[in-house]
Amino acid sequence: MPSSRIHNLVPVNAVAVEDGAASNASDPPASPENQDLGANGYQFPPPEIRDIVDAPPLPALSFSPQRDKILFLKRRSLPPLAELARPEEKLAGVRIDGKCNSRSRMSFYTGIGIHLLNADGTLGPEKEITGLPHGAKINFVTWSKDGRHLSFSVRADEDDDSRSKLKVWVADVETGKARLLFHSPDVYVNAVFDNFVWVNNSTLLVCTIPLSRGEPPKKRLVPSGPKIQSNEQKNVIQTRTFQDLLKDEYDEDLFEYYATTQLVVASLDGSVQPIGPPAIYTSMEPSPDEQYILSTSIHRPFSFIVPCGRFPKKVQVWTANGKFVRELCDLPLAEDIPITFNSVRKGMRSINWRADKPSTLYWVETQDGGDAKVEVSPRDIIYTQPAVPLENEQPIILHKLDLRYGGISWCDDSLALVYESWYKTRKIRTWVISPGSREDISPRILFDRSSEDVYSDPGSPMLRRTSAGTYVIAKVKNSDDEGIYVLLSGIGATPEGNIPFLDLFDINTGNKERIWQSDKDKYYETIVALMSDQNEGELYLNQLKILTSKESKTENTQYFILSWPEKKPCQITNFPHPYPQLASLQKEMIRYQRKDGVQLTATLYLPPGYDPSKDGPLPCLVWSYPGEFKSKDAAGQVRGSPNEFAGIGPTSPLLWLARRQGFFSPLAGFAVLSGPTIPIIGEGDEEANDRYVEQLVSSAEAAVEEVICRGVARAEKIAIGGHSYGAFMAANLLAHAPHLFCCGIARSGAYNRTLTPFGFQNEDRTLWEATTTYVEMSPFMSAHKIKKPILLIHGEEDNNPGTLTMQSDRFFNALKGHGALSRLVILPFESHGYAARESIMHVLWETDRWLQRYCVLNSSVDSTTCTDNIKGTEGSESKVVDTAEGVRELEDQQKITLYFSQRSSLCLVFALILLY
Repeated sequence: MPSSRIHNLVPVNAVAVEDGAASNASDPPASPENQDLGANGYQFPPPEIRDIVDAPPLPALSFSPQRDKILFLKRRSLPPLAELARPEEKLAGVRIDGKCNSRSRMSFYTGIGIHLLNADGTLGPEKEITGLPHGAKINFVTWSKDGRHLSFSVRADEDDDSRSKLKVWVADVETGKARLLFHSPDVYVNAVFDNFVWVNNSTLLVCTIPLSRGEPPKKRLVPSGPKIQSNEQKNVIQTRTFQDLLKDEYDEDLFEYYATTQLVVASLDGSVQPIGPPAIYTSMEPSPDEQYILSTSIHRPFSFIVPCGRFPKKVQVWTANGKFVRELCDLPLAEDIPITFNSVRKGMRSINWRADKPSTLYWVETQDGGDAKVEVSPRDIIYTQPAVPLENEQPIILHKLDLRYGGISWCDDSLALVYESWYKTRKIRTWVISPGSREDISPRILFDRSSEDVYSDPGSPMLRRTSAGTYVIAKVKNSDDEGIYVLLSGIGATPEGNIPFLDLFDINTGNKERIWQSDKDKYYETIVALMSDQNEGELYLNQLKILTSKESKTENTQYFILSWPEKKPCQITNFPHPYPQLASLQKEMIRYQRKDGVQLTATLYLPPGYDPSKDGPLPCLVWSYPGEFKSKDAAGQVRGSPNEFAGIGPTSPLLWLARRQGFFSPLAGFAVLSGPTIPIIGEGDEEANDRYVEQLVSSAEAAVEEVICRGVARAEKIAIGGHSYGAFMAANLLAHAPHLFCCGIARSGAYNRTLTPFGFQNEDRTLWEATTTYVEMSPFMSAHKIKKPILLIHGEEDNNPGTLTMQSDRFFNALKGHGALSRLVILPFESHGYAARESIMHVLWETDRWLQRYCVLNSSVDSTTCTDNIKGTEGSESKVVDTAEGVRELEDQQKITLYFSQRSSLCLVFALILLY
């Protein structure tokens, strides 16, 4: 199972703040509400928020191939900032930790526990993997095909460069004892791209650092010449705003130094066999029959304008004992892939082994030159060929597609499902083909639908694991019936929310029978995996066994095994509630309508014990992220379930459900409107973003009106916030709908679309093709309209395309240039998402400070009707002063209000104590 990302941190710069004493980042301040708001050091949010963030994480789970054992992969809490401060190289779109020779900021596990899964579904006692060095950081945990061994990488003491590098370890599952794979102490894993994979039950294919590699290249003090890029051939090359690209010859040399790998096959007995010469291998995949290795590598000439995924690419076949077989392709540098969605690289792509064959390759080749704007039929062709073809044997055409290839689910020679899609029309098709037949059975369309229409989603075929470790479509026999049945598992989207299901589907007739469905009244249960696939042979319906995850609004996710025909659930985990203080929070999926008739949905969260009829309206935090659609009907469909557990991440807006409104206040928490749908619709030939602002404001008006009319939110105390494209949304709403919100919080956003001229988000027109749209969508261009307080937060090392840190820098300067009440916080060492405990705690403190000042204490308006706030009538806006003197005056008034409120509460408490 994939590990969660964990990062690291260091001191943070706060821009445009008053002088203040720095705090000790390791010790939370005694009274967060009373802190000097101009403090420069890392700060901590109130204890009720901090305690939730610091709750220990639950382990990740991984099942053995035989489904008889479970790994509990143990994780730590948030990492310290010092880990993010480790030097990293930003090369060709990749961030590399040179000390470890791996991707930087990798998460890791702290331990591995093995549990036996008993026949009755209970777990046996934990067996800890032993023999590891103290403080081992574990990555890339994988099972051998027979389930008898585990392989994983370990890095330990980071004070020693050599020990910081990754080494391959193997553990005996029966005894729990771990040992190094390589006898030589000088063999390390190169994990910049791939790492290692089991070839068979006793052999691993490993990416290693070449033993002949010397010291890193040195940067010349004086360059050999100017940096030159040329387009004298007048090629049309449009690229999105990629980050961390190569800048000069030194970067090229450094990238090649860290990324170059020597492939080796290593046996558990210690023998080692090199495979091919050192190269920049980006992937390696053994054939299902363990006889061949498919390798992909990139090579020079590199590029300064696109990341490494578009560098020249070579794909080769080798035998498992190191003999070269053939080269499938050597693709040139791909700087000219059009920015239009569904555009792809020219030549062979998606090259892989067939999961149902011993050693048969398949791949796809575009017929439109990779340009989605070119009209051609077919658009993609799928080919297949043995790893070692006979002399003059040509590839076989497996299938032709008029849309863009989207993948294949293999079963056997009689059945495979091929997927194709087209973004512009949102069309998605599923084809049934018979790979082993040539002309007697024609391909046919099984499903033809809109990818936006979640109500019509028939589900995806469940896969079973083969003895070779591959996954194929699970065919199911239904008693003596001769039909060909597969299992379709889907989310079951309905107007009442998602109700996951499992259907028995006849592939020939299209008839289906619902054999399982989640309890829609209280629980949300989803299918995770097929558990009855560990044995070869026929799979019968009455022997079916599946793994599900089950949760409710207030109950944490637990795992169950369902066995047919009884379908009696057997619970195999009992994880505690991660934040019991919010165990009784109130959650409701609400529906309302935009003025143009589009149905909208949102999830409304209310604090535990809150009663609107007794407690009155609360301050409200609205947190969202816009989405693009091609039809109003699809935009209005319900997504999500009212019964899903309220998972709260380290920077989640749901943290403010726990926030008390000042010391000793009877009111607890905020109302949180999470994920209100903000559809930006472009039907037919219309482009959605041409009416972006209009639809954005209309959606926000409907959401605000709904929470006010429900009596859970006060009109003048509603804040808007979002991350990334949600930050872009928040800034636009403060500019174009100032009557709706009292303040805003924008994290890691992009605010000036002229800085992303070759497309952004789902916009694939260029700035020159849609100048008006780019300008009108940019809140930077409307900075003079923003009069409500806005908090900008951004990671200093943001690597997300388009959201460069300077986007927030320049937006803040524009706001400041117009006297807007604003604040910019730049988080050192942080990327697009925030990882270190210090950074996250400070982000929460900043957010809480902003909400307390400009939402909770914003009482200048006494709006009694929901329509006043929506229409933006005179006097309905909160009082915002856009001069430095006025801001200080307002802040002083708010401090005094908070002081006397808390003082009165304290006096009341002391009086009660004296009475008793």
